[in-house]
Amino acid sequence: MITTPNIADPDAFYAALVAAQETLTPSQSAEFNARLVLLLANQCGTQSTLLDCITAAREDFPTPHSETLPA
Repeated sequence: MITTPNIADPDAFYAALVAAQETLTPSQSAEFNARLVLLLANQCGTQSTLLDCITAAREDFPTPHSETLPA
């Protein structure tokens, strides 16, 4: 899994990503993002790399057991 910056022009990519979603509703935006993830995953195609990416993307989100419950 590549974790160092690897996009030739990240600002242009981000601008295109934002522009592609400008007129979408929140639900359409979520569907767009899901489609994009699946297309990019297909481009990668390596199962172990995809699973590593899923793990890495999930790391910063708390699990229900680690969340602090209100007093």
